[in-house]
Amino acid sequence: MAKIIIADDEQLIRKLVSDFLKNENYTVLEAGDGAEALKLFEENPDTDLLILDIMMPEYDGWEVSRKVRETSDVPIMLLTARSQDFDQILGFESGADDYVTKPFSPAVLVKRVEALLRRKAGPSRPNSNDRWGLTIDTDAHEVRIDGKIVELTLKEFKILEKLIKTKDRVYSREQLLDDVWGYDYFGDVRTVDSHVARLRTKLGKWGEEHLKTVYGVGYKIQENVND
Repeated sequence: MAKIIIADDEQLIRKLVSDFLKNENYTVLEAGDGAEALKLFEENPDTDLLILDIMMPEYDGWEVSRKVRETSDVPIMLLTARSQDFDQILGFESGADDYVTKPFSPAVLVKRVEALLRRKAGPSRPNSNDRWGLTIDTDAHEVRIDGKIVELTLKEFKILEKLIKTKDRVYSREQLLDDVWGYDYFGDVRTVDSHVARLRTKLGKWGEEHLKTVYGVGYKIQENVND
């Protein structure tokens, strides 16, 4: 069963979430602050998901998320009492995949965990897709350009995977938000723009030539750079 790290400086919340997850046969590791969460993650590279409170000692949830994203695309869920749009956008821009506001239903949180893990696993599909020097391997969750690995976050990978399936088709920001973040995410479409901008930068020359913005509409993968 999946291994989950939950980090929250409130022991009662940590235990409540942990008990619900254990009842579903998940393996749960607990941390009381951000530094401990990072240490646990380093010691357990097979972790399948992190649940991070934002307001923690040592490192807050945003900082832990950013540090994890430097080396891993493991799904991350943020827990917080802060519900402002700015905080949610900051959470997603730090690399988080889901955002749960306190107080929350532990039973619903477990369902959101299940959804994140299903999304991470993805459906069965052909192993790889080659586009003009870029290869995307959906089984290994790996992207290469001219044979060199490009490190992407989970959201960046899913955006690229979505766009590359149908070249020259334009996907609106709203479509990408629904397909990549899920229909239950009510955040601002600007988070799509920030993720695409980082994705284009990471893809380098390939991104400049093929990942195109259609102003006022959305984004597409374009084959002929002279179109």
